[in-house]
This record gives sequence, structure tokens and C-alpha cells, in this order.
Amino acid sequence: MDFNFSTASEDPEKSTFGYVLLTATGGLLAATCLVTASFVSPAFRKHCLPFVPATNQQVRNVLLALKNRKGPVIDIGSGDGRIVLELAKNNYDVHGVELNPWLVAYSRIAAFCGGLNVNFYVRDLWKFRLSAYDNIVIFGVEQMMVDFERKLVSECKEDCNVVACRFPLPNMTPERVIGIGIDKVWVYVINKRTIV
Repeated sequence: MDFNFSTASEDPEKSTFGYVLLTATGGLLAATCLVTASFVSPAFRKHCLPFVPATNQQVRNVLLALKNRKGPVIDIGSGDGRIVLELAKNNYDVHGVELNPWLVAYSRIAAFCGGLNVNFYVRDLWKFRLSAYDNIVIFGVEQMMVDFERKLVSECKEDCNVVACRFPLPNMTPERVIGIGIDKVWVYVINKRTIV
């Protein structure tokens, strides 16, 4: 019985192609894992805040909520930047804060392509100071809103305007509610004299 094994030294072109193919496949797999990890990792945090894009109606409702408001705006958990970009198109001084670096990169590219001058920060919303902002937009989840409400009370300016999307702040009374269903936004004004 004679076994004929080919070796790399017999056909160097096949060997080189195999190494290139293996390296490319490994690189693609590593890149996929790296990008995917930033979208999956929020599930392992105290407050799971997944990326869910805002609908066009939600964007319109946020614009209505901020109509005639002055001062800087921060979008907490800015995701793909659609709220920030739309506000910038409407001449607001607006910034976005997002934990996912890939979404921030996408947002920065979209802003650049749109000729918009906005800032996006890769930060944890719980460590980001809100005191510099007169208007805050948050797309939260129900289980984080109590803690976020505490953060607002401790850090925000008096008369800061807060627009909560998808879920209301549990212990504050909104000044007004815009929209219905999943597109609904709640508008609050921080008045520390009346907050217990």
C-alpha cells in the first residue's frame, strides 16, 4: 500500500493561496466578532440598552418637543445618530453620546457626509455629565428610567428640558405628551423645587 501525500514544497502556489485564504477567513471572522461584540455586550450590563433605531415619526415628535427651545442638546444613547443629525439640520447645537464605537463611527461619517458640525462621544451614559445641557433626549428602557431620573435630578440645570422616548420617567409628571404608541414622547422640565 503506497500513500501519496502532497506537501507544501511540491506546489508552492497552492500553499501560498491556502495561507492567504486562511488568513483572510481568520481576519474576517475576527472582524465580525469584534463588531458583533459591541452590539451584544449591552445585554451584559446592569441596564440592557440595545440599539433600536428611532422611527421617522419618533424623530418628528422629538423635533416637536424641542421646538423653540434654546441651548445645547444631548442625545443620550444616540445610536446611529439620526436624532442628532436631524436636530443639527434644524440648527440646534446638538451632541450625541453612545457606548458603541461602531455606531459613533457611523454617526460621524453620516455627519461629515451631510456637512453637519456635530460631536459624538463614545461614553457610558452613567459617567457622562449632563450639567452643560439645556435639553436632553433619551431613548431608554423601562428598567433604567428610575436610575436615569435620579441622574437627571442630581446633574441637570434648573428648567432643563427632558424628552423621554419609548418609556416615561416614572416619578415625574410630564409637561406634555406628543404622539401615540411606540412613537410617543414625554416632555419634562426639571424643577428641583418640586421634586421630592
